[in-house]
Amino acid sequence: MRVEIVCTGNICRSPMGEVVLRAKLAEAGVDGVDVSSSGTGGWHVGDRMDPRAAAALRRRGYDGRSHRAQQYQRSWDRDLVLAMDSGHLETLHRYGAAAQLFARDDVPDPYYGEDDGFDEVLAQIEKAADAWVDRLRDENLRPDRSPTSG
Repeated sequence: MRVEIVCTGNICRSPMGEVVLRAKLAEAGVDGVDVSSSGTGGWHVGDRMDPRAAAALRRRGYDGRSHRAQQYQRSWDRDLVLAMDSGHLETLHRYGAAAQLFARDDVPDPYYGEDDGFDEVLAQIEKAADAWVDRLRDENLRPDRSPTSG
């Protein structure tokens, strides 16, 4: 199963989501789920994660050092596409992706705010990732494995 997490530039929210979801899936023993992230825009392609996002992850025991930003491609074959906010969701729907929101509410963009905004966003991402781990565990047990249905 391939999961894509999408935000704007792929240097804050979506890479944090990728790192957290991947770690939580591993911790829960859920195998066979490949998690990646990307942005709707391409201006950060190849860049590392925003240092404030990486620092927030480190403070909570995650490692985001290997991340390099990439732009979402319509041609990618993903089983599940998760948008960080309703604007990304709308863009992804225009691209023809059957995307869903990552969290119950929009995950706010911390980029232009204070450093503590990254910690707040990370807490929201962790909570949403816990719910996705449960859902993906259940989906992995289903014979048809279609997480985008229902």
